[in-house]
Amino acid sequence: MKRKLLYLFLLTSTISNAQWVSQATGFTTTSRGVTDINIVDANTVWALGYDGSGGGANVQEFTRTSNGGTTWTSGAINIGNTALELTNISPVSATTAWVGAVSPTNGMGGVWKTTNGGTTWTQQNATAYTNANSFFNVVHFFDANTGITQGDPITATDFEVYRTTNGGTTWTAVPASSLPNIVSGEYGYNGGNVAAGNSFWFVTNKGKIYRTTDMGVTWTKYNTPITDFAGTSVGGTLLFSDNNNGILLGRNGSGTSATYTMYTTSNGGVLWSAGVPYTQPYLSLSFIPGTTILVGTASNNTTFTYNSGYSTDFGATWTPIDSGVQRTSIKFLDGTTGWAGGFTTSSTTDGIYKYTGANLGSDSFLASKFAIYPNPANDVISIVSDNLLFESISLTDINGRVVKETNASSTTNFNLNISDLNAGIYFMKIKTADGILDKKIIKN
Repeated sequence: MKRKLLYLFLLTSTISNAQWVSQATGFTTTSRGVTDINIVDANTVWALGYDGSGGGANVQEFTRTSNGGTTWTSGAINIGNTALELTNISPVSATTAWVGAVSPTNGMGGVWKTTNGGTTWTQQNATAYTNANSFFNVVHFFDANTGITQGDPITATDFEVYRTTNGGTTWTAVPASSLPNIVSGEYGYNGGNVAAGNSFWFVTNKGKIYRTTDMGVTWTKYNTPITDFAGTSVGGTLLFSDNNNGILLGRNGSGTSATYTMYTTSNGGVLWSAGVPYTQPYLSLSFIPGTTILVGTASNNTTFTYNSGYSTDFGATWTPIDSGVQRTSIKFLDGTTGWAGGFTTSSTTDGIYKYTGANLGSDSFLASKFAIYPNPANDVISIVSDNLLFESISLTDINGRVVKETNASSTTNFNLNISDLNAGIYFMKIKTADGILDKKIIKN
């Protein structure tokens, strides 16, 4: 059976902390864990449940919120076969999501879609991943229409990859000419796959990464500093903040004797830095998109030491957020919006944590690429970048209401008129292909 890239954590007692608020996932089974957290927007989040008791039971459950975690709705993912293991979930709205599932014995599986918030699930592309050599790995949707699925090679040269542009109604196999050839014995993993904007990466047992920058149309293969992403003695965690900037946390050894090395890339994985030893306890990590900032959780079930923290320099140095509370998988949308997994002890009080602390995203590598002036401003704010094309610019007030929104596509110089706004504090969001820059604006 092929190995998964998945960290499991044992249940332990927890305490409350002001930096995080405990929320009820709605799971009714004690020790139900949370994994694969996916944030659609500040209100909409989906996640999968798993058996956190250590018993290893197969779980086909999800939980979902559409109001920022005030309430969560859990449910079963009925895909017609309770033996299939869920690989991941890929939502695009409060109602629409896809899950991948695979048989651990024969590798056959596929993708199922819900359009009613998880009440029912319908299989798509049912004839795929039925070859004797198939092993389904992952589904990912870039938007409501365009998605991909990826599985292990079914020929001597290529992975099994499909693409859709109509929400999964029809799927087309990505042709061999668009896929790099595999090396002998190469296969992928259930987990360890990364998405950022129109880019997607999947990892293999040969230490390779396969990357698309056009939502699955064409693919490129790159080497990495490690030889396997989920081997017994060698492994790695791959994360990207945007289309170019990312990290690889390499592992040597296993269990408490494992050592780690941090590598960085600034060109999407084409080249990697020389590795530096990584001795921090934070092993479950999430980028704040468009920044150099990582947020992490640490769970040592031997010493019962649990921490959360953040790094503004790709993991080189860390600042603690809190300690004493066990949290598992983690995902952030921006510097103030993120969730970390926990374990259910009560269906009405806990299971997941929402971050409520100070803004972690104030330091962005994009900030150095922009001139935004004047600030404070009276009438017009000039936004200038030497080499980054804007995609959109928006302004929200302190209550989260969007008060200005404009399509600034294909320009590096834009003047935003704010003469009609009341005096006060506003938050500007500049979207570029390299990430999103958040900037506080003061209107006189």
